[in-house]
Amino acid sequence: MKRMQLNCLCMVLLLTVTLLAGCETTPQASEALADSPASTQIESTAQAQTEATTQGQTDTTAETAQPGTDFRFTRENFPRLDGSTACLPMAEAICSVLLGESREDVQDLIHFNRTTQSFRNLKDGACDLLLAGQPNPGVFEEMEQAGFAYDMEQLGTDALIFLVNEANPVDNITTEQLRAIYTGQITNWKELGGNDAPIIPLQRNEGAGSQALMKKLVMGDTPLMEAPAEYIPTSMGDLMTAVKSYDASANAIGYSVYYYAHDMEMAKGLKLLKVDGVEPSKDSIRSGEYPHLNAYYCVIAASAPADSPTRILYDWLVTPDGQRLLDAEGYVTNQ
Repeated sequence: MKRMQLNCLCMVLLLTVTLLAGCETTPQASEALADSPASTQIESTAQAQTEATTQGQTDTTAETAQPGTDFRFTRENFPRLDGSTACLPMAEAICSVLLGESREDVQDLIHFNRTTQSFRNLKDGACDLLLAGQPNPGVFEEMEQAGFAYDMEQLGTDALIFLVNEANPVDNITTEQLRAIYTGQITNWKELGGNDAPIIPLQRNEGAGSQALMKKLVMGDTPLMEAPAEYIPTSMGDLMTAVKSYDASANAIGYSVYYYAHDMEMAKGLKLLKVDGVEPSKDSIRSGEYPHLNAYYCVIAASAPADSPTRILYDWLVTPDGQRLLDAEGYVTNQ
């Protein structure tokens, strides 16, 4: 149901920004669209989407990008996307709207390898454009050593959040307490006002974006304690499952990013803890009140030509129209 609503919302978005063929626009809006290179390709794509809907099919004829002319995204020229798990809905919405296909039909175009590996894939030429959070810092060193230049723009903001089973009575935790848990100094929930039960501190693997964020935002120069393999789920979905039911108890704690847990509805049966007294929410993230924030980025090779589909999409995502699409998907955008 949520996916159908978002599909409808994406279509409403296109109508709202007056990019569909045949829509009347004010002179000011027409001038703004005419002055924006990114708008011309979206207008053409939206027109094709409308025609395809009327005819009951989608035209996927390849067209070549030409500077100064309308550009149309097709399956043949669409940039190869990679990135973070939490950005999958973002990618689905972008592909669906720009290609005029359903979200189900564009699934074959989206092959996300998670945060850190996606940056390596961009460096190695295995993808064209990333939608990703903060990677392991070592990846930037790898890119520099390889002489790989890249362009990176912030698309929005997310947050590192902490989860427990909904049956756990603890509602709030401080950053200092989190650091003490993940160094082994605090080992029982009663030390935090909870039950007399051992704390099961779950971590993520080294390639995960949330692991990089945990080290950067919470631990700082303090190293995480070594954890047994069963405390390190290989995916965010596995972490959610483990927090819900590890050892059939409500004693586990783990971390993820807000969008994945909240907007992707992965935190059912779980509770998002307040951190330093602030509840994670879109408002507290947008205002900067929540303490542990991280950015979502769009990243491409610096060598991508100005008239390439990759550069055109990269430029469009930070325009008001691109930002409205991401906002419609539930992301906390820049605008």
